[in-house]
Amino acid sequence: MFYRRIGETEVKVSVLGLGGHEYLDDGRSRGFNEDGAQAVTPGYLFDGFGNAKRQDVLAAAFEHGINFLDATIDSEKEALGRNLQVVVPPHEVYVQTRPEGMVYSYDPFNVKMARYDLLKAEVERALGLLQRECIDFYNIAPMATALEHDPHYLKKIADNVRRLKQAGLIRFACADTFSGEATYLREIETGAFDAIYINFSFANDCGRREVLPAAAERGMAVFTREAFVKGALFKMGDEVGLTDRGRLARLALKWSLCIPEVTLVMVGVGDRAQLECDLAVLDDLTWNDEDEVLLTRIKSSPTHRTYAADRARGFGCG
Repeated sequence: MFYRRIGETEVKVSVLGLGGHEYLDDGRSRGFNEDGAQAVTPGYLFDGFGNAKRQDVLAAAFEHGINFLDATIDSEKEALGRNLQVVVPPHEVYVQTRPEGMVYSYDPFNVKMARYDLLKAEVERALGLLQRECIDFYNIAPMATALEHDPHYLKKIADNVRRLKQAGLIRFACADTFSGEATYLREIETGAFDAIYINFSFANDCGRREVLPAAAERGMAVFTREAFVKGALFKMGDEVGLTDRGRLARLALKWSLCIPEVTLVMVGVGDRAQLECDLAVLDDLTWNDEDEVLLTRIKSSPTHRTYAADRARGFGCG
């Protein structure tokens, strides 16, 4: 495993992080695709999370040196907290999570995150689920509408982050949004965040233009997700006759890990075999001519052209 440092701290995270999603038989993520409204309702827990299969994934992650874990919905948080008591990591692990029901479009104008009392209570509630004393990386993800609704919004968020750190409830804060380039840049400008968390892949790479360089200039870490383009990667491969899913996955991971500003790439897997297939990318992280040929071929697929154009428009650089 390779590790990269968080800013000027002594904390080093593995270049691959393990996402908290668990999956249905058809490959869709659990929770969101079972009952989307319940999935983001604080306190709602779906049955069956954190079973033996998931524990085996965690064991494989620890065996290979992964030390960064993400959990989004409460079902994932509770399962992770419970599982870490059973599958005890042999090294320190860092957990990232978010305030449930407050981020993205789940709360109009993201007003709850701007109130310290509500945000502090939510951190404490998550810590109970995770069975931890401090959240290592707390994901703050407002939408542009929050900033438009309240011109002082990011000042309030910056103050909340400072107070949560002073209280010992969080260690680092991650800037996130689904509102694209302009919102990321405004979050970065606050100086309140230690990292950004961003959708990023060869089919969704507009962050390379301004966001990643701006984060790097401030010494921030860059955590990326959706390297497999929410499964569309494999449709792209099918369209151009590339059906080796393991090879496609490793190509996508290698592309992201070769971007200088990227600290780690988050992966979601359904079982140990998938994780170990992804981990094979670490055997050779040198981008070569064969990789470039395959990438050019994938980019010729209709799905890639449509997806890339759509994401560019949504990010604000299309």
